[in-house]
Amino acid sequence: MFWRSLRQGAKSLLLHPLRSLLTLLGIFIGVTSVVWLLAISEGISRSSQKQIEDLGVTNIILLSKRPSNDNLEDTDFWTPYGIKRRDYSTLVETIPTLEFALRIREAYREAHFRDKTMQVRLVGCTTEYARVMHLDVRRGHFLSALDVQNEDNVCVLGAGAAEKFFPLLDPVGQTIRIRDIPYRVVGLMKARLPMAGIAGSLDSQDFGDDVYIPVTTFWRRIGDRTLTIAAGQRSGQEVELSQITFQVRSIDDVVPTAKAIEDTMNRLHDVEQPDYAVVTPLELLEQARATRLMFMIFMGLIAFISLLVGGIGIMNIMLATITERTREIGVRRAMGATRSDIVRQFLMEVTVFTTVGGLAGILAGLGCPWVLVGLRDLLREVFPGATAGLPDIVSNATPVVMPWSIALAFGISVLIGILFGIYPARRAAYLDPIEALRHE
Repeated sequence: MFWRSLRQGAKSLLLHPLRSLLTLLGIFIGVTSVVWLLAISEGISRSSQKQIEDLGVTNIILLSKRPSNDNLEDTDFWTPYGIKRRDYSTLVETIPTLEFALRIREAYREAHFRDKTMQVRLVGCTTEYARVMHLDVRRGHFLSALDVQNEDNVCVLGAGAAEKFFPLLDPVGQTIRIRDIPYRVVGLMKARLPMAGIAGSLDSQDFGDDVYIPVTTFWRRIGDRTLTIAAGQRSGQEVELSQITFQVRSIDDVVPTAKAIEDTMNRLHDVEQPDYAVVTPLELLEQARATRLMFMIFMGLIAFISLLVGGIGIMNIMLATITERTREIGVRRAMGATRSDIVRQFLMEVTVFTTVGGLAGILAGLGCPWVLVGLRDLLREVFPGATAGLPDIVSNATPVVMPWSIALAFGISVLIGILFGIYPARRAAYLDPIEALRHE
């Protein structure tokens, strides 16, 4: 009985090829949409989580944050705010769960080599910076503890800065100038993608444009003051440290240590509005995972609508088919077929439709990563600035097809087909056999 119903369903599929193709197209598009949208959301989520994990789940980041103008005193052109060097000393001495603390001072400056000029992100740091930020040295070496101790005029270049200044030369051993001060290049970093941006930090910028110098050299040569000119307005800022990245021994120490850092900073900075922010990548990671779930549900609902439309199409086709085959139904009933036999026959035909459409949609869905990545790369070649406005986690994400998404899409497509096929099948089963035999 089953195989006979299956053969009947296959014959019905081939009886009207164009109609069948259009019916299958609805299920095909629905299944493909489910797999593709879930693959895209999974790829973006993994890219986002990877960037947050790069910040270190056992890290705590203390950032300098400029208060609003209402909370700043107008007694001086230079506005001091943010983390002080004494804050660093106090935090390291009073919080025992800290394994180490990385001091960072950032500012944008013009760097020069002969007749070439480039706006770079000047980063004053210590030797641990490369390890914490997951940077690899391509040539030479990163800043040493001796460089920091001696306040040496040495620097390490990001890949982009080296390409700009030394396209045909070996950068190591060359000298660049920043504010008319010479810095000897001792190392070159490998290229890497930007890390996740966090409020108040410059980390979301391209690492390729970085120039790294000892933080002690930054304080002595560059100083704490930064002049900003925007929309014709000049403002002066005085910041001693842009950021301190702390590392604790275990994940269990992250939350209590972050609370201890915040309490200590509240005591040291007696201001109505804090000029600092405490960020824990662990919290960002948990938020990203929650956002991922909501995003995938949203994308799944959008794809489910397309499957719903495919189900409505199947119901319309089946109703038209029943009208055409009314006499056939009457003959089968007259020869002894029960209502259950008629329902089973038409539901089997619907199952054949949804199975063929679903399998075709799965095959198309499996090609999602190659198709989308290929289109993205082609778009970048033809229109280089086409993806410039997109966030890095979107423009660099690779779709990931999850096995469960394939099973889910296929199962829902078959279920929707059966649900939308029940009404036409029951309508066919409850036709009056005598009236059906009279139908022309």
